[in-house]
Amino acid sequence: MSETTKGNKSETIMIAIIDYNMGNLSSVKNACDKIGASSKIVSKPENLKDYDKIILPGVGAYKDAMEHLKEFGLDDAIKQFADTGKLVFGVCLGLQLLFDSSDEFCHTKGLGLIQGKVVAFDKSKFINTNLKVPQMGWNKITTNNNKLFENTQNPYLYFVHSYHIVCDNSCSIGETTYGYNFTSAVNYENIYGLQPHPEKSHNEGLQILKNFCNFN
Repeated sequence: MSETTKGNKSETIMIAIIDYNMGNLSSVKNACDKIGASSKIVSKPENLKDYDKIILPGVGAYKDAMEHLKEFGLDDAIKQFADTGKLVFGVCLGLQLLFDSSDEFCHTKGLGLIQGKVVAFDKSKFINTNLKVPQMGWNKITTNNNKLFENTQNPYLYFVHSYHIVCDNSCSIGETTYGYNFTSAVNYENIYGLQPHPEKSHNEGLQILKNFCNFN
């Protein structure tokens, strides 16, 4: 169980896994259970205040995801949660939603928690033109010394995506090569994000998830 110690008192860190009908919720919840993190799937925006951290998963189209977040009132609730300084972790599509906008199908505004945008892989820039889009399978993240990657070393993780983020280098904490280099992990203040799926990436993925869940 994730705990933080304050004085002589241990308090359980409670993590909300955001349910907006676009995420791989059961696999994220199972992964949290496996590493001993106390988590709950949450769909009501008014309940987020009761949690210490948020995990924002996601599978599917960006535009649909933003529409669902707005429908449930979760877009503003996530922003308000982040404004308190509490930790937010976006996974796959959840990472992309943290940014200003996406060009997937049409221009769609995101949550705007980190400056940057989401763009399609540009196959005209691929060094190896035999690569297919989407990227689907295992690939390496070349990481820096961010605490999200403690006890891992340039981990191989499971990717499924056709779009990737473009952001300032200052928030990039990991890069992956698929046709060309792109940012696959970010950290800006209290906001973290990972393009691959840690919950599907065996021991190294679980270690990354555990690191986030154990942050004070």
